[in-house]
Amino acid sequence: DLAQRLKMSTTPVIQALKRLEFQGLVRHEPNRGYYTENISLKEITEIYEFRELIEVSLLPSTISRITQKGMKTLRKALDNHLDAVRDIYLKDRLLKDMEFHLTLATLSGSQLQINTLKSLFDLLYLKYRGNILFVTPMETVDAEHIQLYEDIDAGNVDKAQKVLGQHISNVK
Repeated sequence: DLAQRLKMSTTPVIQALKRLEFQGLVRHEPNRGYYTENISLKEITEIYEFRELIEVSLLPSTISRITQKGMKTLRKALDNHLDAVRDIYLKDRLLKDMEFHLTLATLSGSQLQINTLKSLFDLLYLKYRGNILFVTPMETVDAEHIQLYEDIDAGNVDKAQKVLGQHISNVK
């Protein structure tokens, strides 16, 4: 049915569904079809705990490698986050939050961790659609992002790690 609606062969549709299943975004029930997964508080908690491990561990590398150009790139991602629309659905804001965190991770140069982090964001923002996730006040998130940026700019690894760890823990 999906292949017909998309006016394409069934092979790429099946491959895409298998990929989504592998990523944990859908589940397959034999002879019934594919379904979105149910919301799991346990999985959301695990995602945030894994994010914290990855992101905090990347900070020393990021801070040691960051250039003025990197700081400008991070500042742009921060400004985009701060300027994002603050409506009830938060879609733009969540995407800009993801952009900020992925920019920070990308500056570390650690590709495997970056790819893993992207997969975690896919789970959070595709599977859970973000609408149910943000209960931390936006002003708190903004202040934590700004403090993190300032600590990175100052080259303060310990303080940046503490701020980022607390930030992810607060959002969790």
